[in-house]
Amino acid sequence: MERKKTRVVSVAGLNIGGDNPVVIQSMCNTRTEDVEATVSQILKLEEAGCELIRVTVPTEEAAHALSEIKSRIHIPLVADIHFDYRLAILAIENGADKIRINPGNIGSEDRVKAVVEKAKEYNVPIRVGVNSGSLERELLMKYGGVTAEAIVESAMNKVKMLEKYDFNDIVISIKSSDVLMTIKSYELISEMTDYPLHVGVTESGSVTTGNIKSAIGIGTLLYEGIGDTIRVSLTDDPVEEIYSAKTILKALGLRNAGVEVVSCPTCGRTAIDLFSLAKKVEDYTRNFEQNIKVAVMGCVVNGPGEGRNADLGICGGKGEGLIIKKGEVIAKVPEEELFERFKEEFSKLL
Repeated sequence: MERKKTRVVSVAGLNIGGDNPVVIQSMCNTRTEDVEATVSQILKLEEAGCELIRVTVPTEEAAHALSEIKSRIHIPLVADIHFDYRLAILAIENGADKIRINPGNIGSEDRVKAVVEKAKEYNVPIRVGVNSGSLERELLMKYGGVTAEAIVESAMNKVKMLEKYDFNDIVISIKSSDVLMTIKSYELISEMTDYPLHVGVTESGSVTTGNIKSAIGIGTLLYEGIGDTIRVSLTDDPVEEIYSAKTILKALGLRNAGVEVVSCPTCGRTAIDLFSLAKKVEDYTRNFEQNIKVAVMGCVVNGPGEGRNADLGICGGKGEGLIIKKGEVIAKVPEEELFERFKEEFSKLL
């Protein structure tokens, strides 16, 4: 696939757009005022592979907390601002590496200008965020409701508000909970601008529903070459968003690092507890960055073949299983010992 070439926006040294890898980001669900809880969550997200983190800034206390949070984390910090332009200014002054605003909901033009001037002073990019649920009444009337065209026009109007003050350090996001509307919106805006695009399906739901909707929406756009940074929005622990995003990127060949786990769906031939075993293997390997393929198979039909095609495989039998490494069967062990033996052999591949 060929990625659309966008301009590069740098967020505290992290480059978004151009030929740079697609950036994985998430958002904390802690109260930003609670520095300890927020830092703890960000450090867990970093370990999982998060490269850019956003926190909400609804109060002055939250804005002031940014400086301490930033001093204790290792990835760029984005401040999410709504309605109060003074919080955007305060967030920048307290170390936000990037701010996310909807210029249309922070007040009059002079307030937008004040935020832009502060962003220019501190060399802080602005992400212009427009959601389908926040469209202006005149656009809803013009297009007869929420449409991809209305979302795009709203976003481009907001971009022009910033460009008016000679500000071009911009990333754009235009999200909807409707997958097809999200795809169409990004396809349209991608033809209209070369600003980097933050891609995601907003309010996508729980892990099950959200992962499916996000994989379709984000995956389709990335396959079309659209998207410079992504977030998989889930109603769950934000760490799950990172694992999902990495899986989407790896499936599309946009990330090669990381363990790939192949496991069979099971059938009546399965004679071991493959559900638990596959889950243990996935949980154990998910934070390793090495490019290793692991197969966890439930029976002798496809198991040996998949196991031999992987760097390390488990092939289940009746109450026991084979450990296959680099195409060779190296051990037959009881079912209760399979996972521990797997970990032992996996560590030798690192």
